[in-house]
Amino acid sequence: MSGPTINPNGTLKGKVALVTGASRGIGEAVAVRLAMQGARVVCTARTAEEGESRLPGTLNDTIRRIRNAGGEATFIKADLSRAEDRERLVADAVAVYGPIDILVNNAAVTFFIPIETFPERRFDLMMEVQVWAAVHLAQMVLPGMRERKSGAIVTISSGAAIHPVKPYTGTNPGGTVYGMCKAALERFSTGLASEVYQDNISVNAISPGLVATPGVAVHKLITEANKHRVSPVENIAEAVYQIVSRDPKTMTGRVDHATPFLEEFGVAASALV
Repeated sequence: MSGPTINPNGTLKGKVALVTGASRGIGEAVAVRLAMQGARVVCTARTAEEGESRLPGTLNDTIRRIRNAGGEATFIKADLSRAEDRERLVADAVAVYGPIDILVNNAAVTFFIPIETFPERRFDLMMEVQVWAAVHLAQMVLPGMRERKSGAIVTISSGAAIHPVKPYTGTNPGGTVYGMCKAALERFSTGLASEVYQDNISVNAISPGLVATPGVAVHKLITEANKHRVSPVENIAEAVYQIVSRDPKTMTGRVDHATPFLEEFGVAASALV
C-alpha cells in the first residue's frame, strides 16, 4: 500500500497559507497537511534551528519534511509578541509567495499559574501572542482577501474556553488565563465571520482536544486519568484542511472540536507525509 504523498494539483493548488507556531506539534501537522493538497505554505515560529528552544522541533525540520516529500514551503522566523515582527512576517510572506489566502493562528505562549499569583507581564505576553497577534495578523491579510473575495482564517482554540462546571474539584489550578485567551479567540472568530461573510471569507475556531505535542508534555497535561482521551495530531490537521477547502458561505462562524467535526462530515484523518 502506498503511503501519503504531496499532490501539487490538489484542492489547495495556487493557495498561499500562513501557519503560525509551525516548528512542532499542531502547527507542523497543519502545515504539512495543507502542503499535501498543493498549498504553498509559509511557516513561522521563534525556533528555526536546533538549540533555540528546550522543546524538540524547528522550522527547518518542518520545511525539510514538506520539501523532501515534494511540497512547497518556506519559513520566516518571527516573535509574534512583537508588532514589528508580525508586520515583517506578513510583508515577507507576500513577497515570497504572494497574498495570503489561508491564515492559521496556532501560535501560543502558555503559563499555568493560579490567578492570585499570576504576574502581569506573563498575562500581557499570553494576551499579546494568543489573542492580539491573531487579530493583528487578520487585520493585515484581510484587505487582500476582501479584494480577491476569497480567504479562510482558522484559529486553534481549546476545550479550556468552555466554562468550568460544578462540582469544582480544584485539582487543575492555573488554567484561568489560558481559558480566557481561548474564549476570546472563539468570540473573535465568530464575530469576524459575521463581518466578512459578504466577502466570501470564512473564519472558524477549532479545538484539537488533548494531543500529545511537545508543549503538552512540558506542562504534563496528559495523565493516567485522561490518557484515554488523547487524539492524534492528524485529526486537527485534517479538520483545518477540511475547513479551509469547503464553501465559505456554509463553512464559517463555527467553533468545533476536531474529532466530532470530522465525524459530522464522515471524514477520516489522512496520514501525513
